[in-house]
Amino acid sequence: MSRWVTRPSHVAEVEGGGLARGFRAAGVAAGIKNSSPPALDVGLLVSDVEETVSAARFTASGVQAAPVLVCRERCRLDALRAVVVNSGNANAATGGRGLDAAAKMQGAGAMVSGVGEDRVAIASTGVIGVQLDDRKVVSGLLAARSELAEDGDARFGEAIRTTDGFPKQATLDVTLPSGVVRISAQAKGAGMISPRFATMLCFVQTDASVQAETADLLLGVCVKRSFDRISVDGQLSTNDTVILQCSGASGVTVAPESDDELRLGEALDYLLRRLALLIAADGEGSKRVGRVVVHGGHDEAVTRVARAVANSPLVKAALHGGDPNWGRIAQAAGMALPGTAPLALDIWIEDVQVCARGAAVPFDEPALAAAVAGDEVEYTIGLPGEGAECEVFFSDLSHEYVTINAEYTT
Repeated sequence: MSRWVTRPSHVAEVEGGGLARGFRAAGVAAGIKNSSPPALDVGLLVSDVEETVSAARFTASGVQAAPVLVCRERCRLDALRAVVVNSGNANAATGGRGLDAAAKMQGAGAMVSGVGEDRVAIASTGVIGVQLDDRKVVSGLLAARSELAEDGDARFGEAIRTTDGFPKQATLDVTLPSGVVRISAQAKGAGMISPRFATMLCFVQTDASVQAETADLLLGVCVKRSFDRISVDGQLSTNDTVILQCSGASGVTVAPESDDELRLGEALDYLLRRLALLIAADGEGSKRVGRVVVHGGHDEAVTRVARAVANSPLVKAALHGGDPNWGRIAQAAGMALPGTAPLALDIWIEDVQVCARGAAVPFDEPALAAAVAGDEVEYTIGLPGEGAECEVFFSDLSHEYVTINAEYTT
């Protein structure tokens, strides 16, 4: 757990996980990943409730993978009942063949889940530019059908992983004024992560009865405060997908603009921010996580500075080494806001001020060096003016990150 994420008092962790009511899931090994022993690489998630509603968000990349295109063009995004995912191959930059493979994947998902094709979402993750063997996906889905289970979230979560160092999932019981509902979620992401929308794969289920408009509103707000605020390497993925499904199986109805909606939103916000921090912490080869908070100025300025700091290789390398080199932070901020006049910025590292109005100030160097040696390090930047604020969470830059990505396909 991160000090930057606080669990609301009406939210309880469910030990051992499990899916929200009305959902079943499975994960199987279909041979897409070239590993020995065979690794899980096809996941299937199904809602058994016909009236299930949903909401979705996708990558902002100009190069969108075939599954993203198929979902946007062929899915009822407000009424998704099934999700099919493969890992080991992104099915991105694969042309017409890739679109055909994605369509077959959707069709097979519809067949094994017993729902219409337009209610089946698909997602892929892995190597870009390699054709997906849809026969393996179809074979995997046929095997997954017989393994669907209410406690299948762990195997589903394992099946969607690529370079992840550990699984990212959680199950929460949420006490609302109208009753108790459950939220479960499974996510993956460790590389190719940049704060510009979903930036990974994440699938969320709740048994609350929610209108489609409410689901879309809650997902949009919570994504902006979580997955839109993390960076591992500043690289925007071709496959980013976030899907929220609401089965209503709890019998608890969440009315728009009600206390139920507020509390459900708080729980979803906590869950997605928690998963987002896990992704940043699992940044390929990551040792530490940083949080940069920029205030003052205006919205565009604080956002540009926060993202420049979070994506700076120099800042990230200093974070990895536990080096309180605040000059790296000043440089990144100046790069984000070029101009002829000196930038009168203030900088704090772990509440120790190191720069005031653009100039160095005395500080206890040994104490600060000790403070940045922990697992989490916070940077605060003050710009001239007031009224705006932006935060971004980011991982460090390690030798292992270079090794992983230098040998990704070899």
